[in-house]
Parts: sequence; structure tokens; C-alpha cells
Amino acid sequence: MRTPRLGRLGRSLGPSEPNAGALRRSAEEAAARVPDLMVAAERIAATVIQGLHGRRRVGQGDTFWQFRQYQPGDSAQAIDWRQTAKSRGAFVRENEWEAAQSVWIWCDRSASMQFGSEGVSPDKQARAAVLALALSLLLIRGGEQVALLGSGMAPNNGRAVAMRLAKTLAGEDPTGESLPRVEPLPRYARLVLFGDMLQPIPEIEHCVRTFAAMGVDGHILQIIDPAEATLPYHGRIQFEGLEGEGSILIGRVEGIRQEYIAVMQRHRDGLSDLARSVGWTCGTHLTDAAPQSALLALHAALGNEGG
Repeated sequence: MRTPRLGRLGRSLGPSEPNAGALRRSAEEAAARVPDLMVAAERIAATVIQGLHGRRRVGQGDTFWQFRQYQPGDSAQAIDWRQTAKSRGAFVRENEWEAAQSVWIWCDRSASMQFGSEGVSPDKQARAAVLALALSLLLIRGGEQVALLGSGMAPNNGRAVAMRLAKTLAGEDPTGESLPRVEPLPRYARLVLFGDMLQPIPEIEHCVRTFAAMGVDGHILQIIDPAEATLPYHGRIQFEGLEGEGSILIGRVEGIRQEYIAVMQRHRDGLSDLARSVGWTCGTHLTDAAPQSALLALHAALGNEGG
């Protein structure tokens, strides 16, 4: 009887308190992964045509874009008094963005992301890391400023920023959390989330709507293993979780496959509906597909913002 570890059904056992030697080995392994991660990200990024500039985007430029109604928190200096005099309410003049924008990247590095089905390489965590870094390289080359959400690092650009991102993404996440912690982000910032997004929709919704309420534009890329999408197993299977959810024994897996696929589809539809309701975009990427396809789709979503 095989025992695949799927998604969020639990976690594998391990030592509760790693010793100094184990910590050192873990650090050395993470450091060794950095060059490979950078090479893979550079290769993927090189296949995507640059095109992040020229997007109509509100900001500190000189070219007029639109008027919008004054909102609490806007500076009084931003009010266009001529347009306000013609209307019943106060209006703010917005210009197109002509300076570097700030983009925050978040990558799920919780235990469930370490799942990879037989014959499929890489696992979800590795694919999320390389896509997050490849996107960061594209943004930096386009003159945009990038930061890793939760790192305490201010948005910046340049090769040094990419290397810091690579070192962080190659290591373990000490929080082990499957959704980002909410932190204040400036209005008009952008946030890109990479993860399997298999939490209940209400949990994801709370996170997404909190960031959206700050005026943050967002993009969700759900990364899942093909086995999580289709449940290709047969016969009597015991599934073990990766994050403490326990295990479940199913006597005839093929008997529940269609119902399982329908549940997964409803979950993806829920993610898409949630993203659309706050003006975000959402996509799904299977780890057996070419990473370039996911990056191209995300690039297109970023390029269409505000236009």
C-alpha cells in the first residue's frame, strides 16, 4: 500500500529540536542552492520579452490620467480646485506613473509546498521559488523596485537585491505559515503571491481583502502538483498530510476521483472569484508544465494593469 503525502492533509515526522550540527547542515544546503536557483531563474526570465514600462499607472508623473473623487487620507494639495469648482464634490488629479513602482513578492514555503508526486520534478516549493525570483529579475531589469514581503527589506533594485531574494527563497521559512502576514503597504503598491493556496477560501479572503483595502493591487499564482489536480492513484491508499492534519485511508481511490476533481475546480473558481471581486488577477500553474508559461501569463497580467 502506497502512502502519498498530498497537499494539506498533514506533515511528515521529524526531530522536534534540531541540534547545532543539523542547523549548520541546513544552512550549508540552503547556501548551495542559491547559485542553481539564480541560474534557473535567469534562464526563465531570459525567455520573457521585457515590456513592463509604458503601462498606464497612477503615480508621480507629469502626464494627466484621470480625475477621481477625494478620499479620506488624500493630501489637500492633491485636490484639483478647478475640477472641484465644476462639480459637487472634491476631485483629485491623478497622473500616469513615470517612476519605478514597488512590488512585493511573497512565496509560500510551508511544509505542504514540499510535496512532489512520483516522476514530477521539481516540487511545489522549488517551482514557486524559481518563478518568484525570475519575476523579480524581470521587474528589476525593467527599473522597478522589489522586496520580499515579511523580510523587513525595503523595495529596491539591482543585482544585490536579486541575490538577497535568492538566499531567502533557498532557505526555510521560520514561520511555516501558508499565507502572508498582513503588514502595511503603500497605496498603489503591487503584491504577487506564489503558493498552493489550498487553505479554505475564507482564510485566503481575509488576507486578500485586507491588502486590497490598503489600495494594493494583487496577483495570485496557485502552484499545485498534477497529482493534487487529478488524484491519479488507484486502489487502497493511505494519504498522510504535511502540516499536522493527520492521515486518511481510502479503500478505492478511483471511486472518489471525479468528486475530488470537482471539489478542486470549485476551489479554483473560488480563488478566481475572490481575486476578481477586488480587482486582482489569479492563475493556476501545474509543476509539470513549463515555468515560462506561468511567467508569461503573470507578465501579461502585470502589463495590463491600469491600462
